[in-house]
Formats: sequence, C-alpha cells, structure tokens
Amino acid sequence: MKVKTILVSQPAPKTETSPYFDLSDKQKVKIDFRSFIHVEGIPVKEVRAQKVDLKDFSAIILTSRNAVDYFFKIAEEMRFKVPDDMKYFCQSEAVAYYLQKYVVYRKRKIYVGNRTFPDLIKLIKKYKTEKFLLPSSDKLKPLIPEELDKIGVTWKRLDLYRTVVSDLSDLENVFYDVLVFFSPSGIESLLKNFPNFKQNNTRIAAFGNSTVKAVTDAGFNCNIKAPAPETPSMTMALEKYIKEVNKK
Repeated sequence: MKVKTILVSQPAPKTETSPYFDLSDKQKVKIDFRSFIHVEGIPVKEVRAQKVDLKDFSAIILTSRNAVDYFFKIAEEMRFKVPDDMKYFCQSEAVAYYLQKYVVYRKRKIYVGNRTFPDLIKLIKKYKTEKFLLPSSDKLKPLIPEELDKIGVTWKRLDLYRTVVSDLSDLENVFYDVLVFFSPSGIESLLKNFPNFKQNNTRIAAFGNSTVKAVTDAGFNCNIKAPAPETPSMTMALEKYIKEVNKK
C-alpha cells in the first residue's frame, strides 16, 4: 500500500530546514508531528525525599537540556545558590550552549563531550577528586551509572523530572499510513491512549534497537527500522521505504 500520510511522534521541528519538510516536498506525502510523551518536573517535596544535599557537590553532569532546566529550577526552589566555582560536565555542545541560559559561560568551568556519554566519561575521569551530581529523569539509561561506577568517581543521582504519557484522545479517529517512534515510551503512550489499537495496514517506523524491541514486544510489525548502514537517519529510512511502495 502506498504511503500518503505520516505521523511523527515528536514535536514539530523549529527550523524550516528540517529534512522532514524536504521529505514531504520530494515524496508528496503529508507529515504531521505530535508528542506522544512529555516531561514534567518532580515536585520539590519528592526531590527533598531523595535526601540529596546540593551543597555536597562540586560538579554537575548534564546530559540534556531538560537536566539543565530542572537542576536550576530545583536549586531556585530550594533556595540553593549555585557556587561560581561549580564545574559543569556537558554531554554535548548543544547542552553546553543551552547552559548559557543560566550562567555566564566565560566565567564558569565548563567541560564538553562529543555527544555520547562514553565520550564525556573520558573528561570526567580526569577529575576523580570531584563530587559529581547527576540530575536525571525517572528513566535513566543503564549505561550512564555503569560508566560512572566503572571509573570509580564519587557521584549521586537526583531524579528531577519524569517522562509522562501525553493525552492523544483527539487522534482516536485519525488514521495514518505510517507512525514513527523514537523511544519505547512512545509505544507505551500509544498503548495507554489506545489499548485496542490494531495495526492493520498502518506501517510502524522505529529508531534504535530498544524502540524496535518495544514495537515487537507489543505484538506489532516493525516495517521501517533506523539507523541502518544505508539509512543512518529516520528520514532516509522513510524515503527509501516510500520510494519502494509508492512506485508500485
């Protein structure tokens, strides 16, 4: 069956140069965007219950922009003045750049990794005497604590935000040829919103092994998988599939 409509389970791109817009124009398909999940801050009462004292730490590990936002939000709510000599270890340049929203960049000790956590670990390893705080979501990749424990640094996790299923009830009678997912949480949201969902002729695209597994564990067929050697991005995988089925 031909593909005419796609729903991407993420917010709409903020720039006009998104490859999704190029895909839509080139392949003449309609692409909509909708977040299946969203992030909510954990109330300060629950944060306090974790019994973590912010002043015990000399360095912060920041893996996302959400981690930046919720760390400074909770610091403010707890009336904790972040010391000027606090060290910041950012997983990527994007996270480090975002940090400027809260601190004067040139006056702080900021260390930047090359996108992946194992890359950041190489930097953290050089500062073994620091006490590290890891602002986290309720869903933390097992790799992160494993890597930190492996190098033997003193660190503590503090859950500050959680991933929550979005209300998709307005989509109940809306049908798409392809649904695109990027995390197991997206599949969880689909099942919670639509417990009687039947795949039928809907194609499912999944990015990453854990997402593919979530699709198959839920009893669905995963028709489009990325990344792959010839299609490292989701838009490339979608374009390859659309070209194959729409030419028939």
